[in-house]
Amino acid sequence: MSKSLLLASSSIALFLASSAFAVDEVFDTEETSIRVTTLADGLAHPWALALLPDGTMLVTERPGRLRHVSRDGQLSEPVAGVPEVDARGQGGLLDVAIDPDFQNNRLVYLSFAEAGEGGNGTAVARGRLSEDMTSLSGVKVIFRQQPKQNSTAHFGSRLVFDEGGYLFVTLGERSSVQFRGQAQELNSHLGKIVRIHPDGSVPGDNPFVGQEGALPEIWSYGHRNIQAAAINPQTGVLWEIEHGPRGGDELNIVQPGANYGWPIVSLGINYDGSPVGEGIQQAEGMVDPSYSWTPVIAPSGMIFYQGAAFPEWRGNLFVGGLASTALVRLELNGNAVASEERLLEALGLRIRDVAEGPGGEIFVVTDQRNGEILRITPAG
Repeated sequence: MSKSLLLASSSIALFLASSAFAVDEVFDTEETSIRVTTLADGLAHPWALALLPDGTMLVTERPGRLRHVSRDGQLSEPVAGVPEVDARGQGGLLDVAIDPDFQNNRLVYLSFAEAGEGGNGTAVARGRLSEDMTSLSGVKVIFRQQPKQNSTAHFGSRLVFDEGGYLFVTLGERSSVQFRGQAQELNSHLGKIVRIHPDGSVPGDNPFVGQEGALPEIWSYGHRNIQAAAINPQTGVLWEIEHGPRGGDELNIVQPGANYGWPIVSLGINYDGSPVGEGIQQAEGMVDPSYSWTPVIAPSGMIFYQGAAFPEWRGNLFVGGLASTALVRLELNGNAVASEERLLEALGLRIRDVAEGPGGEIFVVTDQRNGEILRITPAG
């Protein structure tokens, strides 16, 4: 092949990889047939969805934009009032969640990479969404990960409210070998899940409240990079799925004060092929994962499905897969994974987040320069 033809072919491949095409396809799954359609496209690396009570939604774009999406997929202009973000590498505007009492207070929560002294880190802000969906007012940062580090990776960043109105924030350990060990240190937010009140204050029953040298907002520790988290509606307990290195993505059922091992133990290895730490996979006092993946799926976003559209899937766990380019369905038997199925693999799209619509339809966002919101409904 000539050099010019090779360059042309490469350019076409790059264009195809970065472009979105309207999807309208039917797929057979193990238990039913589904129709997958494009609700909206033209989004720059969308990261998260939040459904509003009226059936519309908010979507974040990693470069720093929040948009309102109508029921028929019309995208608004960027919502005003979003904090400035550090949109390098994996950073930017990340998760979005609405207050449990949104219908009365209209509060919206955003997680994002925030620059500052020492580098950057995950922060959480909240503001009041205007009635016309065009702006946030009274925006205030309610939590900042400390210490900030010079890294563009592993911000974690999922926001999850539990039934008691407490807010969980997942925090990555910022990746680098030189400071990822702080995941084991209780005076650092790196590699932690924190639990706070919606105004950022610390609940008095958090496990490390009153412990000398420990940050009181910490709920659990020893995590790597959690981008999937949800409350199990049957138990009220937080579940999370975190990225492993080469191998060892972990599903964990989170208990207060528990240590999940990173980087002392891991089911994977470093990207250069070397062992993580001493290469051990278990250690006393550190919780083993409930389920794991090697090779990795690269998890991002998850829901416990409760809808009416797919009654055969009620109670299943759905997880977005980035490296696996799949929507991963886990059938559960209590707290154990009974079976796994991978959906949407034929589309070859990185699934960044998952949400359930008011009619039980499933929405996913695709992590692309021209990203899409896809809607999954029963076929026929």
